[in-house]
Amino acid sequence: MAGQQFQYDDSGNTFFYFLTSFVGLIVIPATYYLWPRDQNAEQLRLKSLRRVHGRCLWYRLRLMRSQQSIIPTLKKAALLFGWAVFLLLAYKVSKLDREYQEYNPYEVLSLDQGASVSEIKKQYRLLSLKFHPDKGGDEDMFMRIAKAYSALTNDESRQNWETYGNPDGPRGTSHPCSVCVPQSLMPDHLFTHILSPFPPQGTWWYRSIRYSGDQILINTTQLFMHFMYKTPNMNMKRLCMVLTAAFEFDPRSNKEATIRPTDNLEVPQLIRELGNINVKKKEPPFCYPYSLKARVLVLAHLARMEVSEDIEEDQRFVVKKSPALLQEMVNVGCQLTMMANSRGGFHAPRLVSIENCMKLTQMVVQGLQESKSPLLQLPHFEEEHLRYCISKKYKVRSLQDLVSLKDSDRRSMLRFLGEEKYDEVMAVLGSFPHITMETKLQVLDDEDSNNITAGSIVTVTVTLTRKRMAEVFEKEQDSSPCPGVVEEASTEDTPGDPSKNKVKVWQSKAKATKKTKQSKKKKLTKKKPLPLPASKAKQANGSAPGNEEEEDEDASDKGSESEDGEGNKDSPSERDEESDKQSDTEVDEIAGDDEEVRHLDDEHLSLEWEALQQSIQRRERALLETKSKVTHPVYSLYYPEEKHEWWWLYIADRRDQTLVSMPCHVCTLRDTEEVELKFPAPSKTGNYQYSVILRSDSYMGLDQIRPLKLEVHEAKAILDNHPQWDIPETEEEDEEQEDSDGIEESEEDDQDND
Repeated sequence: MAGQQFQYDDSGNTFFYFLTSFVGLIVIPATYYLWPRDQNAEQLRLKSLRRVHGRCLWYRLRLMRSQQSIIPTLKKAALLFGWAVFLLLAYKVSKLDREYQEYNPYEVLSLDQGASVSEIKKQYRLLSLKFHPDKGGDEDMFMRIAKAYSALTNDESRQNWETYGNPDGPRGTSHPCSVCVPQSLMPDHLFTHILSPFPPQGTWWYRSIRYSGDQILINTTQLFMHFMYKTPNMNMKRLCMVLTAAFEFDPRSNKEATIRPTDNLEVPQLIRELGNINVKKKEPPFCYPYSLKARVLVLAHLARMEVSEDIEEDQRFVVKKSPALLQEMVNVGCQLTMMANSRGGFHAPRLVSIENCMKLTQMVVQGLQESKSPLLQLPHFEEEHLRYCISKKYKVRSLQDLVSLKDSDRRSMLRFLGEEKYDEVMAVLGSFPHITMETKLQVLDDEDSNNITAGSIVTVTVTLTRKRMAEVFEKEQDSSPCPGVVEEASTEDTPGDPSKNKVKVWQSKAKATKKTKQSKKKKLTKKKPLPLPASKAKQANGSAPGNEEEEDEDASDKGSESEDGEGNKDSPSERDEESDKQSDTEVDEIAGDDEEVRHLDDEHLSLEWEALQQSIQRRERALLETKSKVTHPVYSLYYPEEKHEWWWLYIADRRDQTLVSMPCHVCTLRDTEEVELKFPAPSKTGNYQYSVILRSDSYMGLDQIRPLKLEVHEAKAILDNHPQWDIPETEEEDEEQEDSDGIEESEEDDQDND
């Protein structure tokens, strides 16, 4: 920048243009993103959730915040002030005189276009007497008048003005470094500081290099990776220690975390109430004060202990951060598993470690310890009330058991609740999710999608359907028939040996249809007895055993006719003709059966092709459309923030305690969602027993495990002489002839150019 000359806008006109544009670039996007949404709609939404979520901590905090907050009013006032400044600047710009106008000497001399030379000289004489500097006139105006007079009277100046718009001739283009600010507003060396990096850019860059895409500190991710690599089999107590050692809880790394002077009194008291929490462990960072405080607050939250108001806000901060940190631990465990499978050299995290992360997320959201009953997620349920549920009469240990009870039995079991409390419990229980899973196993982009070969990429399409638990069990109770009717229907549907027609649990629908089609083919290709005319049947089977009725009819006829029939039967020429006709009819029927089988195969292929096209279209739509992660609010009595139902879906080998497919975090399940899980088939042939597992990240006791049997066959050998490479000799000769003709033409063109 040394030696650079700047041109300042002393008139200030350009500065107003710049200022108007700058204010507009700030005000318009800020209004779109920051203008408070309709508060009435939020109040109506909270009112609709009051019956079910009225006792939740997050609901009470949200309701209190919406009533006391003045932030929406301040946002509106700031945005309205910005718009007022923007409109004022726009009005100021509209009133500015245009500085750059086309030069017209007739306007300078106040003459009409096309005035004569005598009129120009006369007007120049009058204006000179008026604006001459010696007579007290304006010197700048006199110079403009002289220039206009020269442009109209001098032939060369007039030609330059008519050609270039300037009496002095064409001007060279120059690009001076202009500053659209008056020089009076620009102190020395201030321009250099303005050109320096803008402060928000530096703030954004500093934050982006410290956080990952999920807004987790990169140092925290590295910490999780270190301890999951160090401890592949991580129990729940060790997992809590690793979670609370995150740098999000360290005030040196996160300004939201705080260390209070009262912590020296409150934290030791909570430690004494909790009992053994490995306080004496000297392994860093578990022994640091911030980690110990966060661990105590999380364990107190799981035990549903009351804390003082001094550290209650800190506890809410730690609890709100925990689900996102546990999701990051799941991601780290998946990365280490992939690295171990591809590279080897170290032990991948065990399945129990990753599943403990998912279970701890449920525990944090519900504020329950691992050993507690899922029934404690409901309102008005306490530890002493569980003895009514687990008695020998009812044996209710889960939420599903409670819903499946009859109304009279359920009301009798929950007799310790009043009518209002009982209605509230049933409303909350009915809002819990009930998920149904449908799995489909196939190998996409393969000729036989139902045949799984060694090393192929297997796709398990899982269709998740979410319904309210009340709706599902009400339908089941209404539509459940009598037991005797069910048995009769089952016996009527399966006559004979039921084991022959029964499809095994692990077999897919496609495999069952394939077996039925194969059985159809066998039936169609089987030779059928040909119906013969009555006369020929008599001739061919006259003496055959088993035709007693025909023999009786023949005996009642004349003896000469029977003798003639026997003589005709013994003639070899007629026997040959009958056998030829029979063989012809059999060939025709077999050909017809083959055509029918071929037709069935064509229909099967067309159905498979349509299914493949539909799956491709679904994948394309899923890539293009962005679904909202707002699903259904979670009922959580002690979680301080509104949370929505999300799920983990994955395939695992529970015998070897390993992941088969990476967990998919399903965040868009409102009614129905289709998820594809892909994994490579084992390299060895045989039968493999896997499990499709669905876990909630919000509720305890709603996890589902479905068996998945994989039957792996040997891979087909690669055909060297595939039919698509069998090119006739005539086509090869034609291609060689075309290539030779093209070479000759290119050589002739080169000769012509030479």
